[in-house]
Amino acid sequence: MAVIIGLTGGIGSGKTTLVNYMESLGIPVFIADEEAKKAMQSPQVLDNVKANFGNAIFENGHLNRQQLASIVFSNPDKLKELNSIIHPEVKRQFAIWLDQHKTVPFVVYEAAILFESGSYQNCDYIITVTAPLEDRITRVMQRDNCSREQVLQRINVQWTDEERALKSNYVIDNTSTQSAKHEIDKILKILKN
Repeated sequence: MAVIIGLTGGIGSGKTTLVNYMESLGIPVFIADEEAKKAMQSPQVLDNVKANFGNAIFENGHLNRQQLASIVFSNPDKLKELNSIIHPEVKRQFAIWLDQHKTVPFVVYEAAILFESGSYQNCDYIITVTAPLEDRITRVMQRDNCSREQVLQRINVQWTDEERALKSNYVIDNTSTQSAKHEIDKILKILKN
């Protein structure tokens, strides 16, 4: 069975850069956020979202993601509620995906909310990616075309780097992409032995 490496970090920490690097090394990567987006297209999940959040977040039968985001990122209880709808489906998809990759030495489970969702319990090792707060804010504002306040709102509902680090096997400072990739190489070498 493949060793499951959990890769996490706050929004804008640079997880995607490291995921892309690990994929370039031939390591299969499961990206929980992408699976969550797919889950949000499932009629069953959408019915649950409608039952819990009401018709107001739907326009012409389609989910208004921005409206849902503004609700959940301003109310931790609503975020937990949404996660309780989506995460069982993501977990189910991961089990199917993992079965398809059981012969490789390593797989990566990438999730911004690895700890908050409880998914860390399925991982053999956990790597947390950190970056300076201002770098993270700038990256997300540019990537998502959103305001500083919106980014801080998302950051504030996630665990802190310190909280993640306490439960992680490895912590990578992603101030420099090159040194972060070098850290990945060192960790993989340790895990291979």
